[in-house]
Amino acid sequence: MKRGFTLVEVLLATVILSFGLAGILGAMSQAQSTMIYSAYYQTAQEVMDLGDMAYPLSDVEDPDQDLDITEQDADDLWKMITDEPMTKTQKERYDNYTWEREALNKTAMDKDELSPERLGGLYIIKLTVGWGSKHISGEREQISYTVLWRNKNADTTQSSSTN
Repeated sequence: MKRGFTLVEVLLATVILSFGLAGILGAMSQAQSTMIYSAYYQTAQEVMDLGDMAYPLSDVEDPDQDLDITEQDADDLWKMITDEPMTKTQKERYDNYTWEREALNKTAMDKDELSPERLGGLYIIKLTVGWGSKHISGEREQISYTVLWRNKNADTTQSSSTN
């Protein structure tokens, strides 16, 4: 009667076990990466909200002049909203985040189907939140689009957004 395992059986079990462990380690690495990017996108959404509070669309009087806002740092947006200073945690979280708003169709020609005149006063607006360094390839951004309807005959403004 034979006792124990042969060398081939042990090697085969080791190979099967190593493939299983490699799969588990790969899944854990991917999950960690997803968690990190999720935190970046959550902070980007917070910065987008800061920009919306600092430059609300309801305050736009002349869409042809007031819609475009050049790139603003998140800490500058914070200062526009409140007099309270950021906490250390907030400073660390919002570091290197920027916000920008651009009307995509305000300079469109009248014959263009996307011009505000042809669309009845509807402006297509691009909101961009960027983070990371512009000088390295690690820069990321989150883009959201919204619309602003400004009826020039009536003095009303409406807006809606999509991500």
